[in-house]
This record gives sequence, C-alpha cells and structure tokens, in this order.
Amino acid sequence: MNSALRPPQSAISSKADSSVYRRRRLVNRINMGASMFTMAFGLFWLFWILSTLLQHGLSGLNWEVFTASTPPPGSTGGLANAIYGSLMMTAFGTLFGTPIGILAGIYLAEFGQRGWLAPATRFINDILLSAPSIVIGLFIYEVYVVSVGHFSGWAGSFALAILVIPVVVRTTENMLRLVPGSLREAASALGAPQWKVTLHVTLRSAKAGVLTGILLAVARISGETAPLLFTALNNQFFNSNMNQPMANLPIVIFQFAMSPYEDWHKLAWAGSLLITFSVLTLNIVARWMGSQKNQSH
Repeated sequence: MNSALRPPQSAISSKADSSVYRRRRLVNRINMGASMFTMAFGLFWLFWILSTLLQHGLSGLNWEVFTASTPPPGSTGGLANAIYGSLMMTAFGTLFGTPIGILAGIYLAEFGQRGWLAPATRFINDILLSAPSIVIGLFIYEVYVVSVGHFSGWAGSFALAILVIPVVVRTTENMLRLVPGSLREAASALGAPQWKVTLHVTLRSAKAGVLTGILLAVARISGETAPLLFTALNNQFFNSNMNQPMANLPIVIFQFAMSPYEDWHKLAWAGSLLITFSVLTLNIVARWMGSQKNQSH
C-alpha cells in the first residue's frame, strides 16, 4: 500500500486507546453495579431484621422489664435478673480475658520476632477466633463445671473470657505494629529499657486501637448463648451470687422464644432488642474510636 494512503500511526494508536478505554469503563460500570447490588442486598436484610425487632420489641419494652425478674407463665414480669446476670458475666469475662489478650499481643508484636513460640501462638489464636463458641462452653463445662459439681456465673465468665482473648490478641498485635519504629528508637536512644518503651511509648500510642479491640470483643460476647447454656445455665430468680446458676439475656431469650406463652414472647422480643442495640452501640463507638485514631495520625 502506498504510504500516502496509509492512516497515520497516531490515529491507529488513538483508536486503540479509545477501544481500551471504553472496555475498561464498561467493566468498571459492571463491577460498580454488582457491588452496589450486593451492598443493597445485604442492607435490605439488615433493615428488615432491625425493623422487625423494633416492631415487636418496642411493644414489650416498659419500666417493669428493667425492675422485675423473669415471671412464671401467665404472670407479668421483666428481665432484671437476666440483664444483671449478663452485665456481670460480660464484665468479669472482659476483666479476665483482656489482660491476657493484651499481654499476648504485646509479646507477639514486640518480642516474638524469633523462635517458634510466636508462630505457634498466632496459629492457636486463629483457631480460637474461628472456633464455634459451643466448643468453648463444653470445654469449660468439662474442666470447671464438672469439677465443682454445679453451674455458676463464674463458669459463664470463664467461657466468655476465652472468647475475648483471641479478639484482643489480634487487635493489640495489629495496633502495636502500626506504631512507627522511630518512636521505639527514640525512646531506646534516651536509655529507656525495652519494657518501659513498650508500656510508656508503644502501648500508649496504640491505646485507642487497643480499646477499640476490647469494645469489639465485648460486642461479640454480649449475645453468646451456647457457652452460657453449658456453664451459667439460668435462674428464674434474681441472684447476685456468682457461684450459683445465673440468669442471662441470651438463655432467657432462647427459652422464652421457644415457649408457647405470648407474654414470654413479648419479653423475648424486648430482650432481643436490648442486646441488638447494645451490640450496635458498642460497634459504633468502636468505629468512632478507630476513626479518631486515624485522624490523629
């Protein structure tokens, strides 16, 4: 072909670039559309669940729910003993599990660069993160409940503490690894020993992230039913003795929802609403603390 009749190389290149650009835009629109659809699909079920909880739970909420104990069939009552038991076991479970999780996370982030112990600890922690909570309940039942001969609030707290530990370990290690190494080097250059550098510099810099992990762990254990079924069991009456079977919201909701009594169903919906919005509040606070930490950096 005569070179005079041949199209310029720039025109061919621009046509090819235009074709690639149109194809990429098409792929991008398809992916964005699929992403928006899946997000809307997930939000649809979330809002449906929340609207159902509000519809049935608000009708069962009243002052008596927070002041009266769980009633027998056909009587009026509330969830005061279950709310108290859940708060106590969650608080003690967090109190027992958080220090262990923070110390393990510090070891993995600051001292576990060599040897076999740190990889083994991470492997076991990953197993605990993914283990079904009922397995933890059966473990505490066999180790503690069988040995003492009765269910108790302490057994429930121990089961929840085991669920807290892997969440706190993972978040603590990740947050400490985000602290710049220059801070550690500056503190070491001033003559501070490593334990002081870890506690007063590294951990203090990551405290917002660590607190976020603790709140997420609390949110996880707040609605756990299976571990408490094998450890704390339940108690129809108000009981402040942690060495005795103790009422708790998840077990009460399960038992009342499975019953044929309408008044128990209302209390089950009210308890479900309380747990759901408690967990939602904890997650919002954790997200807010995480965003504040990111803005500070």
